[in-house]
Amino acid sequence: MFKSKKNTNGLNIIIVGCGKVGLTLIEQLTKEGHDITVIDRKPSVIQNVTNLYDVMGVVGNGASYSVQKDAGVDSADLIVAVTNSDELNLLCCTVAKRVGNCAAIARVRTPDYSNEAPYLKDELGLAMIINPDLEAAKEAARILYLPTALEVNSFAHGQAELVKFVIPEDNIINGITVARLGSSITNDILICAIERNDEVYIPNGDFQLMAGDVISFVSDKNSARSFLKKIGFNTRQVKDVMIIGGSRFAYYLAKELLSMKIGVKIIEQNEETCQFFSTILPDAIVINGDGTDPDILKEAGIQHAQAFVPLTGIDEENIMLTLYAKKVSSAKVITKINKINFKEVVNSLDLGSVVYPKNIASEAIIAYVRARNNSKDSNIETLYHMFDYKIEAIEFLVDKPSHVTDIPLKNLKLKNDVLISFINRNGKIIIPTGNDSIMVGDTVMIVTKQTGFDNINDIAL
Repeated sequence: MFKSKKNTNGLNIIIVGCGKVGLTLIEQLTKEGHDITVIDRKPSVIQNVTNLYDVMGVVGNGASYSVQKDAGVDSADLIVAVTNSDELNLLCCTVAKRVGNCAAIARVRTPDYSNEAPYLKDELGLAMIINPDLEAAKEAARILYLPTALEVNSFAHGQAELVKFVIPEDNIINGITVARLGSSITNDILICAIERNDEVYIPNGDFQLMAGDVISFVSDKNSARSFLKKIGFNTRQVKDVMIIGGSRFAYYLAKELLSMKIGVKIIEQNEETCQFFSTILPDAIVINGDGTDPDILKEAGIQHAQAFVPLTGIDEENIMLTLYAKKVSSAKVITKINKINFKEVVNSLDLGSVVYPKNIASEAIIAYVRARNNSKDSNIETLYHMFDYKIEAIEFLVDKPSHVTDIPLKNLKLKNDVLISFINRNGKIIIPTGNDSIMVGDTVMIVTKQTGFDNINDIAL
């Protein structure tokens, strides 16, 4: 089967593996107008995907030369290998680079390969190696460093943070406007998105904050903590964390936390896995037991834990463990969810901070695709979806003059529901006013309810 490009505005993309990450990519990339072909070993999986989405399907081994030829590797712009096997993903990309002229992205999760990711990327000529478990662990660690936050995401190579929290009933910002917050409390942060009663807003200065609002704000890496402290939140990082399950995510998270001098206790049922963790993480306490057993949890001290992170392989199990921890302790909880069919129910539960590894992987890949598909002057550095994909936060690199550069922001006519959140200039984060301008060399983060932006020029009318 020869594959020709159906959409001249999109890319020819081959996706190998139709698991959780693969399906997320298929859904998002088809929405953005790309021409997708999927490869999977299981005929039933291919049948289901091609019934749900406007994609072509090929049954077979994604690392096979003949299968890739059938999928149209000769005319492909990009191959993305996201099967459950790191080795297969790397081999898929290697074959594609040899027989086609396309870029290649591999998902690699095993710690051995992850440590060698820069070498493998360079030697194999890959566009990207993505490790969703590692990136999700970094996000969880940032949250535990600032435990009053629901989410903490990093931009501008770690110089800026996007922080999400809920306004309590008795908080001092309950009832004040966004403009008054800036004038009376701090102008070091910018509130860029608010969720209220399932509606999402990009606020102006007149927007009045209310208890129960879910707030996302952006600041430099040093200002988020001081702002939350000013409005009465406890900003001290946790001292100890209880992790349930000896997964790859657990390994990466424990390693991050130990480097932050945070105590780690891991409960894992498999004895061999416990021995492995005890060897590679000698500073962690590793307990061999069933982490879903309340008696074992109590014996391990869940009542006194400052943070609790269930990392079993079953979403429903993680949810139940979170709810139990909130009942018997005052611990900060982080819930990992891979895929759940009852999103409305999940959103209605008090699960603390929720981390979706599959979304982290797909967002990095989508950001790359948009940048590659862009033939204009600026590229996407970072892409992050907020509030269940209702809002996008996009960081652009400005590398050439354009009609949005060197003009005071107050004179720019922006599209509806677009907010310029920060300007990163030589490592300094600027919370912009109307007198600031975008300059060549800056990276700029915008927040928008619109989708599909791939260039900084897209923000202007």
